[in-house]
Amino acid sequence: MTARRWILHVDLDQFLAAVEVLRRPELRGRPVVVGGSGDPTLRRVVVSTASYEARAFGIHSGMPLREAARRCPDAIFLPLDLPAYTAASRRVMETMRRFRVDVEVIGWDEAFLATSTDDPERLAGAIREAVRARTGLECSVGIGQNKLQAKQATGFAKPAGIGRLTDETWMAIMGPRPTAALWGIGSRTAAKLAGLGIVTVEQLARADWRMLAATFGPVIGPSLKAMGMGVGPAEVRTEPWVPRSRSHETTFQADLTDREAVEAEISRLARALASEVASGGRPVARVGVKVRFAPFVTRTGAIALPAPTLEDAAIEQAALDALARFDLSRPVRLLGVRVEFA
Repeated sequence: MTARRWILHVDLDQFLAAVEVLRRPELRGRPVVVGGSGDPTLRRVVVSTASYEARAFGIHSGMPLREAARRCPDAIFLPLDLPAYTAASRRVMETMRRFRVDVEVIGWDEAFLATSTDDPERLAGAIREAVRARTGLECSVGIGQNKLQAKQATGFAKPAGIGRLTDETWMAIMGPRPTAALWGIGSRTAAKLAGLGIVTVEQLARADWRMLAATFGPVIGPSLKAMGMGVGPAEVRTEPWVPRSRSHETTFQADLTDREAVEAEISRLARALASEVASGGRPVARVGVKVRFAPFVTRTGAIALPAPTLEDAAIEQAALDALARFDLSRPVRLLGVRVEFA
């Protein structure tokens, strides 16, 4: 009898905080918050990751560090250390590749695995133990017949557990849940679905695909229905993960109100990005700008270059051209520049 093919989703628990605790064992069991420069007195710096002990105080990713400090004055605040996280992630991925699985890295702290086995839970447990033994990090593993099911199952497995979702169990477990519980459906899409009377995953699965197509488009509409049914991609790509874009952004402690200051910051960000991508040798095809106005209104825009380039002057000018499309009459609290590779 042929073994069944399974998709596993491996997600490292509280990854950034866990790496920091490994380097500082005295922090184990303490509320640890990682973000920015680690200074909670600064305005507009947000939490990247909080340990489970910190999450017990309601601290979560994206929360301002100031608010995190208010909720938990005894929390330990640490700055981001990107090289350390990259090195730890690499060790985890190397550990998983020692198994008879295809590995698709989708970020620092997670990956999809594909394999054929009669006992996926046993394999998931072996992977968890190997990751813990080699790196000291804990991970949760979701098992499914496709990526969507595996990713959703991981949510039920946390922390440091194993979960499974299949075609047979999908509707019983996911059906009563809100559509926003689905991987890939954000609050805006969920609100739009609610406007159509679709609130739960089961309602989405039973919805008329033609109605969804009329509202969301001929591609996205039917794909939303498929998600509600638990149908998702099952291909695991083993080629090295390569980012399709790179970006930098700055949140200002005091809003910018002068157009020249805004343009100067966009130029600085664009030049810094151009210098970084030049060393990698990947030409830039598109340049985008992000502007967040006070109090919290975000706008984005992008320009396609006439031809892919590594020229810093061309990248900077494209960023300024994209910025020129914005009405800068309001105070600016954040600026960002993104380059997309050819």
